[in-house]
Amino acid sequence: MTKLKVGIIREEKVPHDKRVAFTPEQCSDIRKDYPNVQLVFQPSDWRAFKNEEYEKAGIPVQEDINDCDILIGIKEVPKQLLMEGKKYMFFSHTIKKQPHNRELLQTIIRKNITLVDYECLVDPQGNRVIGFGRYAGIVGAYNGLMAYGKKYNLFDLKPANQAHDKKEIFSFLDNAHLPNVKIVVTGGGRVANGACETMGAMNIRKVTPYEFLNYSFREAVYVQLHSEDYYVAKDNSPFSAYDFHHHPQNYRCTFSDTGSFASICDMLIHCTYWDPRADVLFTKKRMRDPDFRMGVIADVTCDLNGSIPSTVQASTIEDKFYGYDPMTEKVVGAFDKNAITVMAVDNLPCELPRDASDGFGKHLFERVLPSLFGEDKDGLIDRASIVKNGKLSERFEYLRDYVAF
Repeated sequence: MTKLKVGIIREEKVPHDKRVAFTPEQCSDIRKDYPNVQLVFQPSDWRAFKNEEYEKAGIPVQEDINDCDILIGIKEVPKQLLMEGKKYMFFSHTIKKQPHNRELLQTIIRKNITLVDYECLVDPQGNRVIGFGRYAGIVGAYNGLMAYGKKYNLFDLKPANQAHDKKEIFSFLDNAHLPNVKIVVTGGGRVANGACETMGAMNIRKVTPYEFLNYSFREAVYVQLHSEDYYVAKDNSPFSAYDFHHHPQNYRCTFSDTGSFASICDMLIHCTYWDPRADVLFTKKRMRDPDFRMGVIADVTCDLNGSIPSTVQASTIEDKFYGYDPMTEKVVGAFDKNAITVMAVDNLPCELPRDASDGFGKHLFERVLPSLFGEDKDGLIDRASIVKNGKLSERFEYLRDYVAF
């Protein structure tokens, strides 16, 4: 059995990420299940789990990781810290040709590195097997409720990043009470289901799209919308999920139709992936209409200039909200009288780093490590390898112009 030395690297990208690939308890499980694997951790002053917690679990904490076979992190590794000829695994944010990370991928190629990207870990059908989406949804919905409470002077929730864990932030919701508002959660994946967890923690009643549009309630309610609830085929044929995902330009968005969701929704928690070929949920012009009702938009996707036109910039964990004035189309104070309050934090799971790390590490352990530390039987690691020994893999040849020197 081949011996492997695996280094868990310190998160050096600024602002520093507190998440980590494995908790101390998970490291103990790895040692039991993979006796051929030696784990070492670089020390970190900002990691959610202290160095001492790993040492107590019997994991060496050391600065020197030069002799490691695999280096595992979370966020992008600063290009000047990349080590020649190593195998790395982290979120590189390069597969959409993001301009700000072009030099990162160029450096990876120049240094003959192999890069396995978490975002590209997919099953043979193309479904992602790992991610932080659930916690983005949990925190994004919580922040949306926090914004609503502040905007209308209803309650003042403690910031999620000041809580120890998910259990504590859910306890903060015990004393938060909403009037009979209507809330929309978009999406059906991990992110949206995380948002629904937060709705459940506040005991907000879930209703159907028909009930949401046609009934009045004496209590706060929310609806979870899937694509078929607010997209229709332009040729009036029946909605086809397969066709929609492959040809979204053939569908029209009804979300902002008069009398539809945009006219009835008080708060939007947007959690669904948007394809640029698809219609936006609503336009800037629609946001100026008197019947456009949304006072708070929690854009968990934080897709700048995407499906939510008021998401013109990202917000931060320290400064979560900003205002969007639909009349001037300008960013204003978060709670200004004429503003729609926007929450668009782009690193939401960092507000619950211990829980997020635990959930992520669990999926890594169950779904990825057998292929990473053993035989890659179904090609999971191969499919996720953007670069192999300094060369773009066949699956990512489309990045050739992006990395051209």
